[in-house]
Parts: sequence; C-alpha cells; structure tokens
Amino acid sequence: MKKIMIGLATVGILLVTAACGNKDTTAKNETNGKDSYSQIEKSGKLVVGLDDTFAPMSYRDSNGKIVGFDVDLANAVGKKLNLKIEFQAIDWAMKETELNAGNIDLIWNGYTITKERQEKVNFSTPYLDNSQAIIVLKDSPIQTKADLKGKVVTAQESSSAVSAIEADKEVTVADFKGSEIIQYPSNNDVFNDLESKRSDAAVADEVLARYYIGLKGSEKYRILTDNYGTEEYGVGMRKADKQLKEKVDTALAELRADGTYDKAYQKWFGEKQ
Repeated sequence: MKKIMIGLATVGILLVTAACGNKDTTAKNETNGKDSYSQIEKSGKLVVGLDDTFAPMSYRDSNGKIVGFDVDLANAVGKKLNLKIEFQAIDWAMKETELNAGNIDLIWNGYTITKERQEKVNFSTPYLDNSQAIIVLKDSPIQTKADLKGKVVTAQESSSAVSAIEADKEVTVADFKGSEIIQYPSNNDVFNDLESKRSDAAVADEVLARYYIGLKGSEKYRILTDNYGTEEYGVGMRKADKQLKEKVDTALAELRADGTYDKAYQKWFGEKQ
C-alpha cells in the first residue's frame, strides 16, 4: 500500500508539472497563427529585437543606452502608433526564432530583405538602401573581389553578408582560404580581426562599414568598388501580423512626409538619402 501511495503521488506531481509546462507553452505561443495587434494595443508596447553592437543602426553609447538610426526611427513610429517601444538585445542568429516564439514583436536592426527571410517573416516596405561592402586595410594588395581568392574573409555570423557571399557566383566561399567564411558573433569582432591582420578582408553592411571607418580612422581602411550586391532594409514581423505591417508601413510613410525620416538620416549619416 505504501508503495502504491508513493507511486500515485509521483504520478500526481508529474501531471501537475506537465500541466504547468503546457500552460507556459500556450501562453508563450498564443500569438502563433493570428494577428497580434489587438494584444499589442492592450499591452501598450511594441518589443523590438536587435543586435546592440550594430552601429550606427543600434548600439550602446558610453552610458549603456541603446541609440542609433533604427532606434530613432522605431521610437518615432511608436509615437505615431501611440505605443511605447521596448528595445531588447537578442542573439542575432536566433532573431526569427525569438520573433515567432512571441518574445519580440519586431526585428528592426538593419534587417536585410532576402527571399530566404521572406519565407520566415513579413517585411515592412523598405526604408533604407544598402550594399554588402568589401573592406580591407589601406595598404592591402586586394583591389577587386577576384583578389579575395585564397584570402581569409570574415563576416558576422548569420548576417546578410554571409548570405550574399554564399549566393555569389563570381567569387565563392570555396575560393577563400580554407573554403570558409570566418564568422564572428558581432561586427566589432570582424573589424578587430581585420585591424589586427588576422584576416585579409571583411564583408559587412556598407552603412555600418562607413560608420566604423569614420570612428577608427579613414586612413586605416578602404572599401572596394566591387561589392557583394545591393539590398534594402525592412522591419520584420510575424507572418500573421498583417495589421501591424499596415500600421508600421503607414507610420513610415508619414515620417518621410513630415521630415522626421530626413532629420534622423542626416543625424546619423550626414546627408539626405
């Protein structure tokens, strides 16, 4: 009898634990498959997922505050929608997982629109043009993309730079030294690696590359005329969030019309797009 009672108690505990686990999973995934805008309005906030090392789009200043072009633009959209914007630093390699799990509402951080990503998320209308720039040290013998053959090339892990290189037909990953792209968690690591001459070239978003070069000294680096393709940035959201997409698109159009976009652009890039 004692053994039976212990067994029943154990089963009871397992059932309660399972029930709690199911409840948590349901709560976490309750946005799956349906538009979440009414839920967002009720909470009064939009959670924006970003890489907080991606200057000048979003990064931490000397006081630890998240700032940048995308941060200013997101806050301006929040005002238009009467929603508070909450910024959440995430592992960039897990961005779509974080979005679809309901942990964030938007991916807004120099997020390049690609066919592969369009299968996973819904994008806003494009709001910024970009290219995948090839950066080398000033005295490097590398002058063209073809010169990357046999060289050590780096990029940020899970970035559009990696996708652009992998999709290129002219100079492929197999052409690089070791037949690989050396990938780092952040672009800070990518530029540090290049500066220390552990790599021969880096591939990164041109807006980021020019910002870094401005900070570190234009006398140290060169951006090649060749690149790994032009692209556009968009705001990523869940496939089901059609109402949120409509609201964000409308707000972005209004920011362009009222001059807010131009002011933010001039603040971070120095000239109107």
